[in-house]
Amino acid sequence: MADTTRIGHIVAIEGSIVDICFEETLPGIGTRLVTLSDPTMTIEVAALPDRDTARGLVLNPTAELRLGMPVRNTCQGLSVPVGEALLGRMINVFGDAIDGKPPLEEMQRRPIQGRPVPLARRRAEGEIFETGIKAIDLLSPLERGGKAGLFGGAGVGKTVLVTEMIHNMVAEYHGVSLFCGIGERCREAEELYREMQETDVLDRTVMVFGQMNEAPGVRFRVGHAALTIAEYFRDELRRDVLVLIDNIYRFVQAGAEVSGLLGRIPSRVGYQPTLGTELAGLEERICSTDRGSMTSIQAVYVPADDFTDPAASHTFSHLSASIVLSRKKASEGLYPAIDPLKSFSKMLTPGAVSDRHYRIARAVRNTLAEYDDLKDIIAMLGLEELSEKDRATVRRARQIERFLTQPFFSTEKMTGIPGRFMPLGDTLESCERILGDEFKDLPERAFYMIGTVDELTAGEEVDDAA
Repeated sequence: MADTTRIGHIVAIEGSIVDICFEETLPGIGTRLVTLSDPTMTIEVAALPDRDTARGLVLNPTAELRLGMPVRNTCQGLSVPVGEALLGRMINVFGDAIDGKPPLEEMQRRPIQGRPVPLARRRAEGEIFETGIKAIDLLSPLERGGKAGLFGGAGVGKTVLVTEMIHNMVAEYHGVSLFCGIGERCREAEELYREMQETDVLDRTVMVFGQMNEAPGVRFRVGHAALTIAEYFRDELRRDVLVLIDNIYRFVQAGAEVSGLLGRIPSRVGYQPTLGTELAGLEERICSTDRGSMTSIQAVYVPADDFTDPAASHTFSHLSASIVLSRKKASEGLYPAIDPLKSFSKMLTPGAVSDRHYRIARAVRNTLAEYDDLKDIIAMLGLEELSEKDRATVRRARQIERFLTQPFFSTEKMTGIPGRFMPLGDTLESCERILGDEFKDLPERAFYMIGTVDELTAGEEVDDAA
């Protein structure tokens, strides 16, 4: 029989927000409440507006929600199952299986509201995490144990790039991979699950989804649920963990929805006043310790391609590498549409990478920057009006631009071009040879969607078209 001191009753309903009156013990913020109904509904306490009233977010609302409905205080927060039995499975924020397979057996559970690791226990890796993608490994190398962001507006290839990284890195990665879908479309989730099955990497991967059609509270908490599972693999099982998140912006968006439902006054551009705190609460849990490393790659939608938007600018500050996707590059058919002049990585410094890598990356960036400065002159006067030195710079830059395109394994069925995994050493050698004018007589189109420069066919006719 339920303890009557832990039973309350719903006294107000507004959308997915309910007020619950408790006559005796009032639950604390973050406590999980459950309705005494069939089916049960989960409510998370978000505010305490009165001495006997708790205001909560209904995480799985149904038509059965009504005034006077009894609600039980579980005296615990939301929790998820943890352990090796999760490998190869797809679950939701409550830890329920959503992959059509048998339900998960009784497993150890952990509260999703974890605390960041103290600074004294954190460990800096300082190693490069190879992705097999030329433009990233050369100009924005990822840090093992670091956080990398893929920034871009709608339709520039963020999800495709994340999918390709899963294909390239999970197959070579010896640790555990965890994919967190925040506000994902069901189509994307199903396609990703099927692709991971086909590439035989699902048995070392956990997938956690809070779908686009679910309540904002679910989308707001699914990131914390995923990191709780990742922390268990890192701390208890001493495994290296690769966390892929798509999309951090939808976490911010869900937080803004929750804030609005709770009646808080919005801040800049309509975002919640607690944006910085909420984002830091999620990001600061991603770190490496002496027990294992946790590396994260996050897709970040940029509203209207405005990188000064608070959601994008707050995310920038947490990352060790930022990969910016350009709509202009995508319109020119240069995929991946990475903007090499706006992307950066703290790893691209002497000492963090080899002297050769640093020298070649700097020469590539300088060549592309000089070409960018010359574009206005070319548009007004034409390529013929440039000096011989500038024309050589333009030729090299265009060859490098096209060389940095790459056919992906994840797009093979659509393009008909076999995907390529490019080791960093091959990328460096190829760029060095292009910068050394070894292929100055070849047309720039010959460099498009190839692997190494060894694939270039000697003797192609020269195409001087601008």
